[in-house]
Amino acid sequence: MQKGGRSNPGGFLIEARRLEKSSAQSRVLSFDEITLKPTAESGPKQASRCTDCGVPFCQNACPLQNNIPDWLALSADGDLREAWKTASATSTMPEICGRICPQDRLCEGACTLQQSGWDGVTIGSVEAWIADKAFENGWVEPIRPLLERGQSVAIVGAGPAGLAAADRLRSAGYNVTIYDRHDRAGGLLMYGIPGFKLEKHIVQRRIDRLVEGGVRFVLNTSVGTDISMDALRAKHDAVLLAMGVYQARRLSIPGCGPDDALPALDYLIAQNRRDLGDAIKADTAKGKNVVVVGGGDTAMDCVRTAIRQGAASVTCLYRRDRANMPGSAREVQNAEEEGVTFEWLAAPKALMSKGEAVSAVRAQRMALSDAGPTGRREIAPVADSDFDVAADLVIEALGFEPENFAEQMDASLEISRWNTVQVARGGFATSLDGVFAAGDAVRGASLVVWAVRDGQDAAAEIDRYLRARTEEAAA
Repeated sequence: MQKGGRSNPGGFLIEARRLEKSSAQSRVLSFDEITLKPTAESGPKQASRCTDCGVPFCQNACPLQNNIPDWLALSADGDLREAWKTASATSTMPEICGRICPQDRLCEGACTLQQSGWDGVTIGSVEAWIADKAFENGWVEPIRPLLERGQSVAIVGAGPAGLAAADRLRSAGYNVTIYDRHDRAGGLLMYGIPGFKLEKHIVQRRIDRLVEGGVRFVLNTSVGTDISMDALRAKHDAVLLAMGVYQARRLSIPGCGPDDALPALDYLIAQNRRDLGDAIKADTAKGKNVVVVGGGDTAMDCVRTAIRQGAASVTCLYRRDRANMPGSAREVQNAEEEGVTFEWLAAPKALMSKGEAVSAVRAQRMALSDAGPTGRREIAPVADSDFDVAADLVIEALGFEPENFAEQMDASLEISRWNTVQVARGGFATSLDGVFAAGDAVRGASLVVWAVRDGQDAAAEIDRYLRARTEEAAA
């Protein structure tokens, strides 16, 4: 078959889009992934729906620029091993991105079928299926560098950007050590994203592959506290800062003290630790009226977690309408199916208490203005529209801010006006020689797929930097 060709280019006329999920009634009883894997019969059929349109809008919408039409064509023809080779050429984590990317806002949303009124191809599901088959069949090759370069790279942060960079750098022959302050590698992949979207053994097998390939992990270690940046730079030939963005934005409304609302990440980490077998004493949502404030994917993770913990009720307050929800429309639909109530155009105004315990969130209705020159619609409160939502547990899912990286790492590390690490235009080099940065540390809170892209690209820049140093030393 010619690369990019298609044995059944009109498959979408025969096969309907099918993304199989377990029923809402059954899936809320566990933290297992809800998307059912394609079968040997259904996988190629769904892949065959691709029209091979000639203009790969899906690929252009993918931050990794994955060769989506090619591996869909190979999957449709049953050549999964070649499909895997194609998918893994541009991505170090196809099985993870296939599960957690907001495809409705990226590749699937840009699909020609979707744009022309047909249902788009189930790109994410096929991608995860290809990768799972590769692991099951032993097609995922171990990291065995052709040449050991004798230089070492320190990576700060074992999240998606750090893991992606480690894969590429170790494959290129560098000694790689990853430093992370948590007791497990994986960052938000391990501790932030619930198991019903990404089961933890999927993340662990990626980590295991890195370990087997020679990558060293130094856990429970905070750079700036347990080891200084100076010591790190003296010990390694290059350093990559790939820390996540973990500082939660907090509610600032009357009645909300520091302990009256729970940051989303604290809540999600506790449940993920339970799923991993840790003994966690933190309270759950069982039997409680839960209110989650926010409208992104983290908010959806929280409301769906609360449902599975046995909450009496779960309400999501979001100040804009459904069309302006920043999170994935797919996740909103899943939450609604599972019993979450959404209060659109509603913003928290105060926390109400009985005694010392929060009993309700007082909210106010909001209205959207007409779209301005940028297309953005402003919001304004509606007079005399207050209402109360019963709440025993309030969870803040308002997004994340960067921590004080300069204070943690090195006072001379240049920081942007957004408090992220400043890097050179079009690259990843920081103000410190031999120190690079990638992922959320540079972008601010963003998508996992962008962290993977940045990690891979930063690894390529570090490789060029170290090769140039070697050439200079030999001159």
